[in-house]
Formats: sequence, C-alpha cells, structure tokens
Amino acid sequence: MEFLEEMEYVGDIPEGWKWVKLGEMAEIKGGKRLPKGVLLKTKKTPYPYIRITDFKGHKIDLSNIMYVDEDTQKAISKYTVNKQDIILSIVGTLGLCAIVPNELDNANLTENCVKLIFDKTRLDTKFLYYHLISPETQELIKSLDVGSTQPKLPLYNIKKIDILLPPLPEQKAIADVLSSIDDKIELLHRQNKTLEEMAMTLFRQWFIEPTKDGLPDGWKEVSLGEIFDIGIGRTPPRKESYWFSLNPKDIRWISVKDLGSIDTYIINTSEFLKEEAVKKFNIPIIPDNTVVLSFKLTVGRVGITIREMVSNEAIAHFKPKPNSKISSNYLYLFLKTLDFSTFGSTSSIAEAINSKIIKEIKIQIPDDESILSFQSLIDPIFQKIRHNVFQIQTLEKLRDTLLPKLMSGEVNIL
Repeated sequence: MEFLEEMEYVGDIPEGWKWVKLGEMAEIKGGKRLPKGVLLKTKKTPYPYIRITDFKGHKIDLSNIMYVDEDTQKAISKYTVNKQDIILSIVGTLGLCAIVPNELDNANLTENCVKLIFDKTRLDTKFLYYHLISPETQELIKSLDVGSTQPKLPLYNIKKIDILLPPLPEQKAIADVLSSIDDKIELLHRQNKTLEEMAMTLFRQWFIEPTKDGLPDGWKEVSLGEIFDIGIGRTPPRKESYWFSLNPKDIRWISVKDLGSIDTYIINTSEFLKEEAVKKFNIPIIPDNTVVLSFKLTVGRVGITIREMVSNEAIAHFKPKPNSKISSNYLYLFLKTLDFSTFGSTSSIAEAINSKIIKEIKIQIPDDESILSFQSLIDPIFQKIRHNVFQIQTLEKLRDTLLPKLMSGEVNIL
C-alpha cells in the first residue's frame, strides 16, 4: 500500500501531540431502559432500538435490529443517537464500540451503552473510534470495571480514558489509513455474502424446486447419518483454565459464537485448546473443509472449517462416509435451507436439538450427473469465498499491527 512508503518510525511523542482525558473532549450520555412491561418488536417501525446484541465486533449488525412503537418512542425520545455518533457498551461485554450507521439515524439506545458527544473540529470521529478499539484502550476499559455480579463501566471511569491526541490533520490522516483497510475488508465481506447468495439461489433452483412434487427419477432420499459420520465436540473442565488458550499457535476451538461471525468458512476462533487437552479429553479432530453445525443455544449456524480444528459440545461436524457422494459445499447449502425450529426442542433451558435428530434429517441425493454438473458450477464460487477469507485475515492482521503504532505516534505518516 502506498502510504507505507511514507511512514517513518519515531521514538518519542511527535511534536504537537498531547495527552488528554476523554472527559475533557467529550460529553458522555447514557441510553435508556425500556419502560416496564414494554417489549421490543421485530416488525419494522420508524423507531429502531440498538442493543448490545446488535454489536458484531466493533460494528452494528443491521440484520436483527428490533423496534419500539410510537408510544414507547415518546417516553424514551431523549435517548437517541444520530448517524456517525460513537457508542460504547458499558454493561456486560465492556468496550464494544461502533460508529452508528446511517440507517440507524435517530435510533434509540439501550441503557447498557453510552454515546459520546464532542466537537468534531477538535476530535475526528474515526480517529476516536480507532483509539477506543485499540488493544491498549480495550485493556484499560476492562480494568475500569466496577461490577460485582456483572461487568460495569461507570461514566466517571469512562471520562478517565487517556487519549494521545495529535493535531486534527494528523488525526484524519491516521483514520484514513485505517479506514481504507477496513473499507477493503468490508468490500470482501460484501462480496462473500453476494457469492453465497448466488450459490444458495443455484442450489434451490437445482435441488429444492424440483422436489416440490416428489423426487425426480434417479434421485433418492437418505438420512444424514447414512452418509456422514456425525461427531460432537467437547469442553474441558472450565475450572481447569490451563487447558484453554488465546494463542493462535494452539488448536482452534469452535464455539457457537464463532459461527455467528463468519463468511461461510471458519478461519479464526475466539479461544484455543492446548494439544494436551485435546488428547486427554479425547476431543475429536475436525478435518479441513468439514461442515459444522450448531445444535444447542443458537441452533442452525453452519460453517466450513479451514485447517484442522476442534469444537465444543454444542457443535456437530460431518465427515463423509466412503459411500457419500455429497461434497462439503452441497451439504453446507442444504443445511442452510433447513428451518431447525421445526425439528423440536429437547431442552427446557435453551433452544436445542440432539444428535439423534441430526442423524435422522433427510437429504435428497440427485443422480450422479446432476451432482457433478452442480459441483463444477459452485466449486469456483466457494474457492473465491475461501480466497477472500484469507485476504480478509491478511488485511485484519495489517490493520491490527498498524493500529497501536499509529495511535502511539511510533509510526508517522505525515
């Protein structure tokens, strides 16, 4: 990237930079709890309501936004956010930070978040955003927790957050470098979403619509257990924390949460297991390019592994038997078409199905010629998605490497 050629390393704080407290630069305003007895609505109204569950990393996920009605809006209308405002989570998961997207202009904000109001002629929005999500600031935020039963970040502690503040032109230049990388990442995510939608459309045209009036000649219906060995992951005792790791050199351990933030393929996990744990607790190894499915807590999340991994007990994985002619791509698309709410629940505590139900799920197997023709059509699509996933990982590593260096003044771009 061109800007790298202009960078030079500097040892001290650059001239014109200064340390300030966030409270000196910004007013911190809390959100609002819903009135007692009021429930959020899935049906769209003019009044969206941002929750902590709407964060996907340090961005707002628009796919599951909920709403309030007009009467509720009148009661909480003083606690709204505008597009391009910065919001920060302060209860539960501390330090989630996002810039409010344009689609949520004038949205209501949960009491578990705050918004930051500041003079944009002194402090650039994107610069502040990147400062707040930097590893050092995230560590600081977690150290400011005062919660006893659950993590809580009080307003007076938010004001204590230190900012190493450059002049406004440098703030904008730093933000431009980082946002240019994020823009490329976002473009690849959107491309992957479009590619998967194309593959899903083709799958429905080839294999769902033709079966509405019965199976075509040469097709058959079998249970997943007949053509796949279906394994379940395991979790070492949580009290024995030495089995767990945050080191990417250890074995990637898939959770339901991890499946909620992928583009078809799983390349990263939030936790890892030591090799000794995998051996001691006989946790099944999931091969590269294997389909996995969540069947507890949040049921029906699907992904495909990149490299060998393991999973917890809420995740099933599908290893093809010798008689199986179904590829990982085909199985992935098939599972994505299913409505798992129709399979029943085996738990009064949380949504769940069991391994017996998974094994008995019926899948339509087309004739050999159709399978081969379809695979030749979609394999390039999945290969492109996989390639994009690796590109995203490379760009994320570049951004995460540059971020603390730019924010500390170690790297100068002007």
